[in-house]
Amino acid sequence: MDIKVVVTIAANIEWETVCDVFKGVSLNNSPYGQWFLTNIKVKEKLEPVIFFQGGWGKVCAAGSTQYIIDHFSPNILINLGTCGGFKGYIQTGDIVLVDRAIVYDIFEEMGDPSEEIDYFTTDIDLSFLDGDYPHKVTKTLMLTGDRDLQPKELKYLHETFGGVVGDWESGAIAWVAKRNETKLLILRGVSDIVGEDGGEAYGKINVFEENATKIMKKLIQNLSNWIEIGK
Repeated sequence: MDIKVVVTIAANIEWETVCDVFKGVSLNNSPYGQWFLTNIKVKEKLEPVIFFQGGWGKVCAAGSTQYIIDHFSPNILINLGTCGGFKGYIQTGDIVLVDRAIVYDIFEEMGDPSEEIDYFTTDIDLSFLDGDYPHKVTKTLMLTGDRDLQPKELKYLHETFGGVVGDWESGAIAWVAKRNETKLLILRGVSDIVGEDGGEAYGKINVFEENATKIMKKLIQNLSNWIEIGK
């Protein structure tokens, strides 16, 4: 079967929501997590789509992205998930379309760290999206680090990179996809806001889980429209 679309998911609660939406599918195993094949109605045609649990953090994200490309050769790779937002610049529930991904948590003591950060910065070519976007999004860059956004770093991150959202995986996914010349679409919803006084979900994981569940259901509901303009 010719698989044109693979959707990769990171966090456990995000994957649990996907499996809840697509109850009854046959789950398969990979070195990174589960995956399944289903059909998504795009216009009047059923499109075979693989949903793949890529795992959380940059290591799993990079490895699973390469695994997906090697095993399924998708025409387009779509990453759906969540992210944290900078207080005062974006709102909980907003959906972001990522056009640049920056791995920012690199600390170089022997030279200029900007060289390493530049190396792991990926501009995502979205020119393949045909026509107007089907849903309201904020097109912006994503800051990726193997940690939640740190309140004391927000001012620096915004002033240095122009960041307003951050996650754990987009930078790795984008870096690998570009080197394999694979079209990539990253759509993430803001699950929680972080300010210099702390994060609304920090120490309250239920806040993240509740918001993540709502966001994933919304992203899945809108997925067919993005596939339509992205193929």
